[in-house]
Amino acid sequence: MTKRQLKLGLVPTGVGGPGDSNRWLDTDIPVDASVSIDWYIDVVRQAEAAKFDLVFIVDSQFITANSPPHYLNRLEPLTLLSALAVATQRIGLVGTLTTSYNDPFNLARRFASLDLISKGRAGWNVVTSGDAGTAGNFSQPEHLDYDTRYRRAVEFLDVARGLWSSWEEGALVRDRATGQFLDADKLHRLDHDGEFFQVTGPLNIQRSPQGEPVIFQAGDSDQGRDLGATIADAIFTHAATIEQGQAFYADLKGRAARQGRDPDQIVILPGFSVYVGDTDADARAIERQYRSLDQSFDQALAEFGRPFGWHDFRQYDPDAPFPVAALEAAKNSFYTQAKKITDQAVAEGWTLRQAVERVRAGRGSPFVGSAQTVADEIQRWFEGRALDGLNVHLGHPSQFRRFVEEVVPILQERGLFRTDYEADTLRGNLGLTIPASRHQVSAGQRDAA
Repeated sequence: MTKRQLKLGLVPTGVGGPGDSNRWLDTDIPVDASVSIDWYIDVVRQAEAAKFDLVFIVDSQFITANSPPHYLNRLEPLTLLSALAVATQRIGLVGTLTTSYNDPFNLARRFASLDLISKGRAGWNVVTSGDAGTAGNFSQPEHLDYDTRYRRAVEFLDVARGLWSSWEEGALVRDRATGQFLDADKLHRLDHDGEFFQVTGPLNIQRSPQGEPVIFQAGDSDQGRDLGATIADAIFTHAATIEQGQAFYADLKGRAARQGRDPDQIVILPGFSVYVGDTDADARAIERQYRSLDQSFDQALAEFGRPFGWHDFRQYDPDAPFPVAALEAAKNSFYTQAKKITDQAVAEGWTLRQAVERVRAGRGSPFVGSAQTVADEIQRWFEGRALDGLNVHLGHPSQFRRFVEEVVPILQERGLFRTDYEADTLRGNLGLTIPASRHQVSAGQRDAA
């Protein structure tokens, strides 16, 4: 039995993602980092040299003037990842694309292309889009409601996977001696006719060395967890404490088992910032300094409305009771997150200011300390089944370098993390099996007849 090993991902958000409005002021970060391919290549090569499993590119398609700097001006994921594919060799390449504002054939083809360009290192973070304003960028009168978005996502992925199964092994004969390029019996139409999509197929691109892209998912609602347990190979999440991590881990793996899936074939990868100092006290001082400098209260208040459909909370007295009615604006947005904030604010009797401050405080990290302390805590979470690995937010580059140079070697010395890649594909390095084409079983029966 293969020994369970920690997985590591890198999440680069350039000039500053949520909660980091002023990160771009760090002179260690180019002011155009979020659109600079040279910057991306540099940081991803650092991660690859440290044997990280993957780089994860977050994305959305709607902005306001209050969006974080990185969100305002960033490269499209598949374009960026295709460039990174030819600048790297082994690290996985994961991008966020929505099922609400794409079409299955186009998206399946684009991901299959990335998978072939990278020789089997592509991954797709499946999202349904929480920003309701996105509808206005795609000629739609309104954003799909929550239930409809999830039903569409399930069907969308089923179609994509059906298209990735268009080709059996050996379909492309490419025999110059006989002049045969294709074995037509091994190429299959899809002929899907569903609630949202009618897709004929087949897909006009072959399968990659890992069969199909690795599927990632990040929903935290009951529907989101059920979707992840049903369709995902890996789960992006967040946990403030080891107890929260263990509860999510057990719940998700349990749901997968009830679906008849092998729970070990789903990798749980929560995202964290990591702060490394010469001592534990030094690291905590670094965290406090960055959190103070990277976002003011006024900036946090302006950004606070995103899960509430970009509701403008600046219209309220920040020292008055939390405006519960604002939850209505979140019904077609990031409702689970908004409701969690609202319910806690009501239960604790918070003012708006207190709610904003508590959300800011909730972005603190459990992985703060000397390199030894951080490694100890990662080991505790890993062995305690609170995670299978970490998605490390790049944040300030000096901190990422300290993590790579000081923490990763300790994890390697303890046998928790690889010293070299096990495989050439993302699926192989994550310890996931290659899914067979839907037509392979019937093909085996046909060939035996």
